[in-house]
Amino acid sequence: MPVIIGRRELIAALGGAAAAWPLAARAQQQTLPVVGFLNSASLDTYSHLLGAFHQGLKEAGYVAGENVTIEYRWAENHLERLPALAGELVRRQVAAIAATGGIHSALAAKAATTTIPIVFNIGDDPVRLGLVASLARPGGNVTGINNFIYELVAKRLGLLRELVPAAVRVAVLVNPANAQTETTVREVEAAARAIGLNIQIVNAGTSREIDVAFTTLVHDRINALFVPPDPLFISRRIQIVQLAARHAFPTTYPVRDFAVVGGLMSYGTNTADAWRQTGVYTGRILKGAKPADLPVLQATKFELVINAQTARMLGLTVPPQLLASADEVIE
Repeated sequence: MPVIIGRRELIAALGGAAAAWPLAARAQQQTLPVVGFLNSASLDTYSHLLGAFHQGLKEAGYVAGENVTIEYRWAENHLERLPALAGELVRRQVAAIAATGGIHSALAAKAATTTIPIVFNIGDDPVRLGLVASLARPGGNVTGINNFIYELVAKRLGLLRELVPAAVRVAVLVNPANAQTETTVREVEAAARAIGLNIQIVNAGTSREIDVAFTTLVHDRINALFVPPDPLFISRRIQIVQLAARHAFPTTYPVRDFAVVGGLMSYGTNTADAWRQTGVYTGRILKGAKPADLPVLQATKFELVINAQTARMLGLTVPPQLLASADEVIE
C-alpha cells in the first residue's frame, strides 16, 4: 500500500532542502548573462530576423531563457530615442549590446559606453564611421558585421537599367533623418551619370511623407524608382510596394523583404545571415572573447530576387540573362 507524504513531512524529510529550491532557481535566473538588444525600428519590422539572431546565439552555445537573458529596446523609428535606450542598457549592466537596425543604433551604443562590448550590424564602412580603428583589429569595445548594404548602389542601379532599359528618369526615395542619406545620394548620382540616367531625389521621413512623395513622383512622371536601405522604409515596405504598384513604377529595393510582399526586384546582402553572424559574435563575447580581438566580418552572401508576377503586371519582360542570374524568382 503506497505511503502518502504531505508537503510538511516531505520538507522535514529532506532537511529543509526543498524550501531552498525556489530560491536557488531564482538565484540561477539572476546570474544569467544579460544581452542588450538595441534596434532603431520596431519588433514588427524585424521579427522575421530575430530567429536568425537567436540561431547565431545558439551556435555559440546560448539559448534565450535557458542560459542567457535578452533585454530588448526598440526605438520605433524615432532615432532621437536611441541614446536614452542605450543608456538604459548600460545602467542595466548588460554583458554585451547587439546594435542592429542601422548605423544609428551602433553609434548610440558606442556613445553610451566605452566598456560594455558592442556587436553592430551595419551597412557601411565602420572605420569611416569611427566605430572601429580597423577591420582586422577593431580596438576598443566595438566590433560587428558590415553587410555592405549601402555599398551596392551602382550594382542595383545597373540591374534596374537592365530590367527597364527605357527608363531615363529615376527617382530616389531618401529619409532625411538617416545619416547615410548624403552618402547614398552621392553614390547614386555618380552611378547614374556613368550609365546615362537622370536622378531626382525625393525626401520622406514619415509614413505620411511617403504618400506625399509618391504624389510628387506621379506629377513629375518619373520612369522608375530606387529605394535605398532605411529602417523606416523597411518598416513601411508594404505601403511603399503598394504605392509603386498602384502607380506602375518599376522599383528596385535593397533587401528581399520588399520582393516577398510584391516588390519588383531586390538586390542586397542576405540579411538573415548577417543577423545570424551578429548572434554568433555576441555569443563569443559572452564566452570571454574581446571585441578588440574579433575582426569585423564582411558579408559574403548577396542575393538577387525578382518578383516575376509583379514584372508581368508592369508589362515588363525580364531578360533571360537576368532571370538566370537571380537567386530567387517569385512567381
